Amino acid sequence: MTSDRGFTCSCCGQHHAELPTNYSTTAPYAWDPSFAETSDCLLSSDQCVIKAQHYFVKGLIEIPVIGTGDVFSWGVWVSLSRENFARAADLWDSPGRESEEPYFGWLTTDLSIYSPSTINLKTNLHTRPVGQRPLVELEPTDHPLAVEQRTGITRDRVREIAEAVLHSTRDRS
Repeated sequence: MTSDRGFTCSCCGQHHAELPTNYSTTAPYAWDPSFAETSDCLLSSDQCVIKAQHYFVKGLIEIPVIGTGDVFSWGVWVSLSRENFARAADLWDSPGRESEEPYFGWLTTDLSIYSPSTINLKTNLHTRPVGQRPLVELEPTDHPLAVEQRTGITRDRVREIAEAVLHSTRDRS
């Protein structure tokens, strides 16, 4: 018996071999490629600094997929205060960092499939053991993304997200 983990897209009719369960962004919403040339800016796969005034850490919004034991995740950026960013950076490679209290932050990733915007949703960033991305916990509001994080999503919703992401025509400039 074979188990097809793929899906047939209702937008294009094409069969995709796998149903993606994670998406990620490379930079916070406020990042501009021209910043890469300046000495007061930094963008790595995990941390970002803009003009030595704005500080960001990449984490995961994890959403349980109901009835499967799977987890869907969004790789997103959270802004932190200078103090919290410095603390997180100091402990980045330290065993036991997961015992830190969560850091308050603001979501700085525009997940365009959600309305209203996901920009500036309140978050708590939970560090996890070295080698694991932090967990981003959204404030429990009625925003659709926060509701999904609390209640989970179906496999059909994962497919809807995949179709929306694969066929997004929205300008993300």
